[in-house]
Amino acid sequence: MTIESDPSYPAHWEADVVLRDGGTARIRPITTEDAGRLVSFYEQVSDESKYYRFFAPYPRLSDRDVRRFTHHDYVDRVGLAATIGGEFIGTVRYDRIGPDGRPASAPADEAEVAFLVQDAHQGRGVASALLEHIGAVARERGIRRFAAEVLPANSKMIKVFTDVGYQQKRSFEDGSVHLTLDLEPTAESLAVQRAREQRAEAHSVQRLLAPGSVAVIGVSRSGAGVGAAALRNLRDSGFHGHLYAVNEAVTRDLLDGVRAYRTVGAIDAPVDLAVIAVPAERVPDAVAACGEHGVQGLVVLSAGYGESGPDGLARQRELVRQVRSYGMRLIGPNAYGVINTAPEVELNASLTPAPMPMRGRIGLFTQSGAIGIALLSALLRRGEGLSSFVSAGNRADVSGNDILQYWYDDETTDVALLYLETLGNPRKFTRLARRTAAVKPVVVAKGGRHTPAGHVVPGTRLPEATVSALLRQAGVIRVDTVTELVDVGLLLAAQPLPAGPRVAILGNSESLGILTYDACLAQGLRPLPPLDLTTAAAPEDFRAALAAALASDDCDAVVVTAIPWVSEHALADDLADALREAVAEVPGKPVAVVHVELGALVEALSATRGLPHPAPSRTRGAAPDPVPQGPAGPVPARPASEDRIPSYPAAERAVRALAEAVRYGQWRRGLAEGGYVPEFEDVDEAGAADQLAGLLADVDEGAALTLAEWDARELLARYGITVRSALPAPSADAAVRAAAILGYPVALKTTAPHLRHRADLGGVRLDLANEAGLRRSYEELTDLLGKPAELRPVVQAMVPRGVDTVVRSVIDPAAGAVLSFGLAGVASELLGDTAHRLVPATDRDAAGLIRSIRAAPLLFGWRGSDPVDTPALEELLLRLSRLVDDHPEVIGVSLEPVVVAAEGLSVLSATVRVAHPPARGDLGPRTLPSY
Repeated sequence: MTIESDPSYPAHWEADVVLRDGGTARIRPITTEDAGRLVSFYEQVSDESKYYRFFAPYPRLSDRDVRRFTHHDYVDRVGLAATIGGEFIGTVRYDRIGPDGRPASAPADEAEVAFLVQDAHQGRGVASALLEHIGAVARERGIRRFAAEVLPANSKMIKVFTDVGYQQKRSFEDGSVHLTLDLEPTAESLAVQRAREQRAEAHSVQRLLAPGSVAVIGVSRSGAGVGAAALRNLRDSGFHGHLYAVNEAVTRDLLDGVRAYRTVGAIDAPVDLAVIAVPAERVPDAVAACGEHGVQGLVVLSAGYGESGPDGLARQRELVRQVRSYGMRLIGPNAYGVINTAPEVELNASLTPAPMPMRGRIGLFTQSGAIGIALLSALLRRGEGLSSFVSAGNRADVSGNDILQYWYDDETTDVALLYLETLGNPRKFTRLARRTAAVKPVVVAKGGRHTPAGHVVPGTRLPEATVSALLRQAGVIRVDTVTELVDVGLLLAAQPLPAGPRVAILGNSESLGILTYDACLAQGLRPLPPLDLTTAAAPEDFRAALAAALASDDCDAVVVTAIPWVSEHALADDLADALREAVAEVPGKPVAVVHVELGALVEALSATRGLPHPAPSRTRGAAPDPVPQGPAGPVPARPASEDRIPSYPAAERAVRALAEAVRYGQWRRGLAEGGYVPEFEDVDEAGAADQLAGLLADVDEGAALTLAEWDARELLARYGITVRSALPAPSADAAVRAAAILGYPVALKTTAPHLRHRADLGGVRLDLANEAGLRRSYEELTDLLGKPAELRPVVQAMVPRGVDTVVRSVIDPAAGAVLSFGLAGVASELLGDTAHRLVPATDRDAAGLIRSIRAAPLLFGWRGSDPVDTPALEELLLRLSRLVDDHPEVIGVSLEPVVVAAEGLSVLSATVRVAHPPARGDLGPRTLPSY
């Protein structure tokens, strides 16, 4: 069914969802064309489930039933189906009812709801997902409550209703449980929804990273090509599961020592993960074969998709649709692959040749294969291992959001590193990153600041400065380069978080110590005077000095600087051991080493020199090759050393990494203190809703309306935001009359778009104390800038002097509502000195917002001036945040200028834009993105 065949068909209700076990399903409206699917679905449901649905034996659906369940008006009667492979696995419907329980139409706001899920798919979270989506549909159609009758023995369905988190009433009537659910989202229902989302998406990634069996499709018989390379890497990594090679022209039982088959369907065992390395035109057949065989996930290495132009992008969209239709997840296409170093898995389904990276505590995600290679190489050189690695290529399905869901409760990952070219869903990413950063560091290097046209990964229209601010609000450590990504990741993976910004510096070079000291100051740290041990210092001198610094209450971190001795290699191990001994003696503070041309020290500190890579174990499905042996038997798998001390070839790099750790530690401590969204007793939420409904009554869907001045003032006043009146002055006489109403002194200013808020162009006259001064200023203004009709002058009462600021909120389609603050004037605009926070803002967000601009000292008594009333400014920000959070119809607000005085503030001008809200927002049901 399409909009073309049925204009009433609500295509925006279609969605792909991840189920509890990590598989996917498609939820869509049921149409008249689904009669055959409905009958087939019902035949596969057990008699017990049918009894629970209809409260009586109901072996088959009558023709009347089929018509009733497939014919809907999508307003008062709605049915949704969850499908896999085009077939129904679950259904839900609602029928609007009146107070008497009989069918009704709007304005009746209650509906009866009922579910049926195929027995084979019960326990996968199908009913919970359907309830989320039918609830969103009902709210869109003006339904506020669901009523359901459930048999007491149907405990599973009762649990679906009671666990959803909605406010509800429950009673027992006529042998059944009667449930009434209020569909207004609550903090509890949102928490339940997001917890389910996290578990489902994490499980879907876990199925990709820890499969029990892998098939590589597209393995050449010659051993050349991408497929053969992927197979060798899987085999040589020691993958613990079953491994299969697939080549449609294979004529022997083994390919490269691995059991070979012509098709996936010929494999007489389950396949959890398929790695596809065939030309793009053959991928659909491979996907179909995998779907029919029950494969759970795909890694598509094949190129020729979105990166190749419009035709490739269309091919990519069809690939995602096909993959999800079978309930699978997809990494790629154009992917580099995935790695999992867990000892029970040892999966290298990537193009990274053996040896596989060491086992470590860093999780790594990249969109770019080339960047992934560079990062893997950098980590290997510096002795750091990985827990998992995903290079998602075109990121058509599985994205950084999914990987964050997995890393959140992955006990093998302590630090999350991500290289991202775009943020497809910034609001969700910042939400997930904030939750993850609360328990482990999240470090992001974001490329694609100036993404070229036609780039494969969809992005956001948010300015780069706004993206950075939102990431900081979420506790994300934002770095500029992949080198910094590795530098920061190494420190966070190997060292504890610093308790503060005080840094001790010690070493055998006074010059290097001074450079480190300067770097600390540049990063906002508080360095202590460097301790020069002189070039004659021995390893024992370093040990003693480091132990003393770590034991001191005057520092929170230590940077050790070292330059070469005459016999560098002879002393490198001794110095590394001395530093480790000091750290072990006085643990709890981070230590970083800055070295100059001391390669042997780098190896010794990373504890990798002379230690072999873990030996691969034999993969099931591979030919029985002998296991490589070390001098005393099998080489043991070894995680990255737990007593590593990160080292850096430049003071600036070490200090930058340390400074990021300091700022992250401060964010974590601030998070523990919490923040809250205040309730204002004088807010008229209902009145604002009624006003907005009236204003938008004649506005078309998709159009926006800029409110008239009086409407804007009225709406803002409902949230305690007072805008000073400005009376029009089309002539000098009108200006005098306006001043008589407002009272002297007054201000005269233009409101023409090209002069608005541009005092530097002479369009504002202040402190006019009498009629003569007002008439003289009016004449000067019109002589200088143009006729009154062009200038649109207004007269406004003077307000107490203070600092002119700008407060705004705007709705970004991807990020949602964003609150912004800066000082008024061309200097701030030119320098981009504006701070941003996501809505709803907490009291801590508002306080941080006004303090995070570079010109913030002007608010706090810079150069002897009086500090302004920042608490009043914070309250204004919170009230505006509450307004746009309560009413998604408000898509833009600009308060400019806001004059903040020593006591109180004055909003002199306001612009408000409104529109019909989108059908679904961040409070809507769980869905996968569609490209």
